[in-house]
Amino acid sequence: MTILNIIETIDRWGMKEPNRPVYIENNRTYTYGELKEDSDAIAAYLQKNIERSRPVVVYGELEYEMVACFLGASKAGHAYIPIEAHTPKERVEMILDVADPAVIFSVREWPKVETNAEIISLEQLHTIYAKTWTLESALKPVLETETYYIIFTSGTTGVPKGVQISHMNLLSFVNWELTDFGITEGMRFLSQAPYSFDLSVMDLYPALTSGGSLTPMGKEVINDFKQLFTVLPTLEIEVWVSTPSFVDICLMEPTFDGGHVDSLKLFLFCGEELPKATAQKLLERFPKAHIFNTYGPTEATVAISSVKITQELLNEYNRVPIGHVKEDTTVYIMDGKKEVSAGEVGEIVIAGPSVSKGYLHNPEKTADAFFEYQGQSAYRTGDAGKLQEGMLIYDGRIDFQVKLHGYRIELEDIDHHLASVSYVKQAAVVAKYQNHKVQQLVAFVVAHPHEFEKEFKLTKAIKAELSLSVMDYMIPQKFIYVEQLPLTANGKIDRKGLTNEVNAT
Repeated sequence: MTILNIIETIDRWGMKEPNRPVYIENNRTYTYGELKEDSDAIAAYLQKNIERSRPVVVYGELEYEMVACFLGASKAGHAYIPIEAHTPKERVEMILDVADPAVIFSVREWPKVETNAEIISLEQLHTIYAKTWTLESALKPVLETETYYIIFTSGTTGVPKGVQISHMNLLSFVNWELTDFGITEGMRFLSQAPYSFDLSVMDLYPALTSGGSLTPMGKEVINDFKQLFTVLPTLEIEVWVSTPSFVDICLMEPTFDGGHVDSLKLFLFCGEELPKATAQKLLERFPKAHIFNTYGPTEATVAISSVKITQELLNEYNRVPIGHVKEDTTVYIMDGKKEVSAGEVGEIVIAGPSVSKGYLHNPEKTADAFFEYQGQSAYRTGDAGKLQEGMLIYDGRIDFQVKLHGYRIELEDIDHHLASVSYVKQAAVVAKYQNHKVQQLVAFVVAHPHEFEKEFKLTKAIKAELSLSVMDYMIPQKFIYVEQLPLTANGKIDRKGLTNEVNAT
């Protein structure tokens, strides 16, 4: 079944089966009926008080109220902007400066940030729910090419860029996910990614449009290993959505497997590269589950390609492919303005109905990244890749390429080979600079338990094994051993933070 309207499809569950569970917290289950009533009340409030089409901010974490505010905003014709609580004050100020929102729904306590927007607290929000609303005219929801949500991503200049995703963009993505991944009515989805990270869209809208439910896993659980592995088997989730880095943390626990977490049927990964070792471990731990690697930037609505992980796939490729491009989308491999020959590496350019209209109030950055190609909206991803017999192969970030002693080196390529070394559990390589030139490569390594008394002996063994798969100039000169690689708020390896660390001294 093809969905034609996101809001109508979600509301239909609320009218048809109001007691169907939609949001399952540890001490409270919310229903589709409640979600419809609460989002209707928010929409009525906005329609009465706020000029249509001005964006609204929703500030919080993984609360039910966040979802009710998203839908309420959409029903009244407003794009919503999720901002995660604990976002640094300076970043919040920059987002408000770009977006100029009319209203801020402060599900969590609003930080002391000056704004002209009306701030609605959680208490006031509950008062809005409780009121009986009468409207002079019908609600006018977000439709077609109108902006449905805006997610702010990091900009190279330090100023966040607001990616505008339309109702049409979102439909393209949701219909693909519901069709191609074996999602059936009423499945229970893990909700772990912050709503300010577009990976969350991979669970949020496919769950709500298919009559499924969301089970949030907050930071307090994720950051406490003992609690995480006590809670996980009790959640009865069927669809797992996360970055590879988050599942790597979970795989450190030996009981994270199909025997102990037997409800899991489907794994969906996006947001960063899926390491081969992680894919292999998942296949072994969850032999009955379906595991998919997906790829796509925020600017093309979450993901545009996917591949099912099988043993045959892992045997055939030395780097996990990012898959087959979805039916309504075309990927071009380009060098500047021209396409490269088949099988050659170039920049991945995405064209199709899920491509954003551009960055909010930022025509310059929009013109740099978005253009029209062969009659379709297209986006330059900044990712290198190639198409090989219909399979899209990722070849790293163009901006993660460095030059050392004249050699062009892809940092993620070294990560990939380092992770295959028998002593290494996880690794990330960054460059140390001197006068803007790369001076050396530094590897941050999470090592497997080993019998070496001294770190330099472990380093020697890792270098020896690594030298069998990479050129000498790609072997890091310095190794730093850590218990865990740092992650960004979005659950990706914090390469920027590691780079800052090695260049601070």
